[in-house]
Amino acid sequence: MRHGRLWAIVLGILGTVGALLISAAWPGSNTITVSPETTYVTGPLDKHGYVDYVTALNERLSKGITPENNANVLIWQVLGPHPEGGTMPAEYFHLLGIESPQEQGEYLVGWRPENQMLRDRIQRNPESDPMVRMRNWPWTAKEEPELADYLKRNEKPLAVLMEATGRPEYYNPLAPNRTEDSSAGLIGALLPTLGKCRELANALTCRAMLRVNEGKVDEAWQDLLACHRLGRLIARGGTLIELLVGIAINQVANETDVAFLDHAKLTAKQVLACLDDLRKLPPMPALADKIDVCERFMFLDTVMLISRQGTALLAVNQGASSLEELGLNNRPLKGDQTKAKLFTRSVNWDPALRNANRWFDRYVVALRIPDRTARELELAAIDQDLKILKKQVADTGPFEMLYLGPASRGEMIGNIMISLMLPAFEKLQGAVERCEQGQRNLHLAFALAAYQRDNGHYPAKLDKLAPKYVENIPDDLFSGNPLIYRLVDKGYLLYSVGPNGKDEDGRGNNDDPRGDDLSVRMPAPKPVEKK
Repeated sequence: MRHGRLWAIVLGILGTVGALLISAAWPGSNTITVSPETTYVTGPLDKHGYVDYVTALNERLSKGITPENNANVLIWQVLGPHPEGGTMPAEYFHLLGIESPQEQGEYLVGWRPENQMLRDRIQRNPESDPMVRMRNWPWTAKEEPELADYLKRNEKPLAVLMEATGRPEYYNPLAPNRTEDSSAGLIGALLPTLGKCRELANALTCRAMLRVNEGKVDEAWQDLLACHRLGRLIARGGTLIELLVGIAINQVANETDVAFLDHAKLTAKQVLACLDDLRKLPPMPALADKIDVCERFMFLDTVMLISRQGTALLAVNQGASSLEELGLNNRPLKGDQTKAKLFTRSVNWDPALRNANRWFDRYVVALRIPDRTARELELAAIDQDLKILKKQVADTGPFEMLYLGPASRGEMIGNIMISLMLPAFEKLQGAVERCEQGQRNLHLAFALAAYQRDNGHYPAKLDKLAPKYVENIPDDLFSGNPLIYRLVDKGYLLYSVGPNGKDEDGRGNNDDPRGDDLSVRMPAPKPVEKK
């Protein structure tokens, strides 16, 4: 997984605009002042006097981490040296404090059904994949022989994964290919384990439901806890992508937890023990922390990379992401070194760096507002200001750009990057909040199960759960009102109205018609195989 795909699009746009901005100023020199207001960190510096953001970031991410407490060290032992076909730089494993995994080993055998008809069906509809369907329903090896064989062949890698999720820390270095004179920058750092970790989450949850069918409920629950811990560990990585993958893995575990509750035939005591395990899981990291450090460093590093190396080198550093794939084949990036080098002349980059830090600071402060309503109002205000900034950039014509001074050029380039990149953070907060509400719903589902085991039926109202099963009943994070709960047949429907604030009768993303509600249904619905 390449973190910089979107950044490459931004840089492609800058390639055309930048040539206009500074073509009138060749030759000249650029200006970057190393200070807390501009570069944010003042060291370490490379031999040219530029901030080494790669080292600065990894120093922060690796505090307190050793090869013995880092789950990622064992994850590499699960996946082998080439999780997605590429090879990591030697610096990556040096930062981990280990040698690169051997070429041959008992690594994860990837999921690829031998049955061609099944592969074709999965291609048409990913939801028909047994790795998706069987994680939410008890199943047998006879029903899904290929999936059962996949799990059997991967017993040893999954055992190592279970050990990995028992470790307390997770450090995934950001280590781009670089030399003393050039670097792909933080935007060029690869994250090749993330896609495979999602497969590992599917494997754990599928195995859990196989074990439920076999009556091995304790082993099944350990698989589910391992999946929860895997998601939380990955979310502790520095990047936004790792946070999102961690949230997605946790959601996979949540869905299987509900199926586990429905089919595992637990006593009230066992249900409460499971609920206690869930409560002891560490919280998900804060989105503000990702933006404050890694995303800020990546932005500032990108500005510095443009100033030093120009956009042509950055295009090359995107590797397999060709200019044609990015829609940039008509932009002056690759093969036109003169225009690319214009980025390194007669530009004062300090205004771009200062402005970027102001925007990052503002986002971080807003995201740390504890009250959701106040937080949303501040994020909306930032979004409005970004729209104004974007219009100002769009209204500045190419001929006006030609006559901008060095500081104005730097500010304009920075404003282009800011207007294109920062708005995504508001949507990411929605994903974090959905994750939090999902956890609230899940804890209540376990409390409801314990009540049902003790009383032979579910309560008429959620209030009956307190204080024996839960200390208090949480409100809907999105509406601020009580969660919607009603008895249905022999079970119940529990849901939040979700980010859009509309009551859609419990319909969520997987329903038809789709909705935005976040729900738990009991009995758990059986997955429908779609052809």
